[in-house]
Amino acid sequence: MSATIISGNFIASKLREELKQRVRILSETWMQPGLAVILAGDNPASSVYVRNKARTCGELGIHSKVFNFSADTPQKIILRQIQDLNANPEIHGILVQLPLPSHIQMNEVIAAIAIEKDVDGFHPCNVGALATGHALFRPCTPFGVMKMLAEYGIPLQGQHAVVVGRSNIVGKPMALMLLEQGATVTICTSQTRELASHTRSADIIVMATGKANLLTSDMIRTGATVIDVGINRLADGQLCGDVEFSGVKEKAGYITPVPGGVGPMTITMLMNNTIEAAEHAKAKAQIEARCGSMQ
Repeated sequence: MSATIISGNFIASKLREELKQRVRILSETWMQPGLAVILAGDNPASSVYVRNKARTCGELGIHSKVFNFSADTPQKIILRQIQDLNANPEIHGILVQLPLPSHIQMNEVIAAIAIEKDVDGFHPCNVGALATGHALFRPCTPFGVMKMLAEYGIPLQGQHAVVVGRSNIVGKPMALMLLEQGATVTICTSQTRELASHTRSADIIVMATGKANLLTSDMIRTGATVIDVGINRLADGQLCGDVEFSGVKEKAGYITPVPGGVGPMTITMLMNNTIEAAEHAKAKAQIEARCGSMQ
């Protein structure tokens, strides 16, 4: 048996056609959605990610602007920039590219973003609301994974899902979203003893550790759905995920590739959140205009 490949490229392409139409409607009836990206430091991978996001914005018709800061920029300068963007009506989403330089307190910077512009879904209020199922914006990577599972009709209710990794960006929100859909969720970490004893019992496995080829075919049950969030560069320059793809795909029921799996969905859901933020802002402006005309 060979697994069905869950193509993030295919799903992202389909979703982006829908997003283009939403952008067109906003641009014609109100204003162009706007995304601001803050990049601090000279991390090569971060620079690539930011370029990809800006390119995707251009393809969809979203206005984007990147604010570059040197690695030694004081935190107060970045906070001041965020305050300016919070007040800018032409900017509907604000993204701070992680990681930040070591002297900058990530939590303080993220918390400074206006909740209604927190398109990454990392603001403490959005994180808290996610736990109750009422987040204004959902973190993009796990949100993308949920879209992938839905697109391929993979059932979640009553299924045992194992999430390997507990980061605030992927692992924790991923577990909350799966719980919301009725899955029984186990979270494994680097401290988990006998990881395979957990993954072998799983109907769905989400790998988000950043450890190349950690999950092997002997660690899963036949027919399991395997979602690989990891992206790692090997010594020969090739990219691979947290899953030993060639072996696991012969035993799994569904599997995501790296690259071409979760990655395209992460950027697509960022675009979705940005457009949604603009739609919220439009609705708010319309309500305020109606209330003003009644006075």
